Amino acid sequence: MPLYEHVYLARQDASAQQVEELTGQLKGVVENLGGSVAKTEYWGVKSLSYRLRKNRKAHFTLMNLDAPPAAINEIERLERLNEDVLRYLTIRVEEHEAGPSAMMRRAERDRDRDERRGDRGDRFDRGDRGERGERPRDRERRPRDEEAEAATEQ
Repeated sequence: MPLYEHVYLARQDASAQQVEELTGQLKGVVENLGGSVAKTEYWGVKSLSYRLRKNRKAHFTLMNLDAPPAAINEIERLERLNEDVLRYLTIRVEEHEAGPSAMMRRAERDRDRDERRGDRGDRFDRGDRGERGERPRDRERRPRDEEAEAATEQ
C-alpha cells in the first residue's frame, strides 16, 4: 500500500480534546478501510501566516498513513464536511520519516535552548559595545527643513 503524510488544521476554538477525538475518528476510518496509521503527532496551536475563515491560529496535526487511496479519499471527504477543519494536505511519500518530525525536533530544540539560557536577564545587554550616549532629538534639529527653506528663498 502507498504511504502518505497527512496534515490537517483545526479551528483555534476547538479544544485539544476535540482535535484528539477527530484524529481518533479519522484513524478509525483508515483502519476500517484496510489501512494503518503509523504515527500521529499533535503539533499544538500555531499562528497562521494569513487568516483562514476568520481564524488567526489553528491546531496542527500530522498523521503518517499506510492506506489505500480509497481511505485517503474518505478522510478528505470527512474533513471537507467537518466545520472544525480549516485546511488539510495529503502527500504521497516513498517512506516515512523515522523518529519525530521536523516540527517536533524544532520544538525540542527550542525547549533545550530555553533551558540552557535559563533566566539570565541579559537578553538586551549591549555587551562590549558600550552605551549609545546622548543623541539629539528629532524635534530639536531639523536640517531638512532648514535646507528646504534655504532652497525656497533663492
